[in-house]
Amino acid sequence: MEKDLTYRMPVHFGGHNFDPETKLTQKAISLMFSYETDKDLLENYVPEEFELLSSELQVVFSKFTEINWMLGGTYNLVDVSLPVRFEGEENQLDGKYPLVVWENNTVPILGGREETGIPKIFADIEDLQIIKPYYATSASLNGNTFLNLNFEVSDEVVGQELDGLKSLSSSVNTIGWRYIPKVGSPGTELSQFVLYPQGINVETAHLGKGNIKWNEVTPMQNPSQHSIINSLANLPIKKMNDALLIEGIAILRAFGASVLK
Repeated sequence: MEKDLTYRMPVHFGGHNFDPETKLTQKAISLMFSYETDKDLLENYVPEEFELLSSELQVVFSKFTEINWMLGGTYNLVDVSLPVRFEGEENQLDGKYPLVVWENNTVPILGGREETGIPKIFADIEDLQIIKPYYATSASLNGNTFLNLNFEVSDEVVGQELDGLKSLSSSVNTIGWRYIPKVGSPGTELSQFVLYPQGINVETAHLGKGNIKWNEVTPMQNPSQHSIINSLANLPIKKMNDALLIEGIAILRAFGASVLK
């Protein structure tokens, strides 16, 4: 192995150049939902190094196309995150902490999971069904749908509100938990929190009304993910906040990620 290269498994086929300034770009259309839920229940999923900033669960669907690092490839994503403050011995910052990220392509799963700690797993995620002003999608595994998302456009975001949204979206502190268990015994081999800087250059945005439906599944329907899905399904939806439809260019700075302490 050469010390100035970075490697991915399988390592024996060689590495590639490491450039911390590299930007991974992809065209994005995203539906962004959030809702108020039970804070005490949410606290069960927040590591002690974090402070939960609000009792709000954020659910985002994104379709990515024209991906430079996949040479024009495409994939869909469902991201379920919490707004948090990281309080470490050396680092303190606000950001979003993903509880789970479903993707329908293994290429982005492998890059973000072991390398930066984003909790990515596979699901079948439908492309958006669109009859304006209505948008809908769903996520499933083994033919069993566990999530339905619906959105109805009401107003376009323009002027100062759009400028504010662009500013907020251009840089987001996403914090992953990079965890590797020991081999052949219980316990932890590696456990560290990783800042994965990313953002979206928003081009257009629309406000609207959103609806989320979680569907509980049995172990037979979804052996590997039923506990994740059912935990989210059991969080009460006390109040749906305004939903948002945005289009723009997502920028991922994977090589600019850093370990938080």
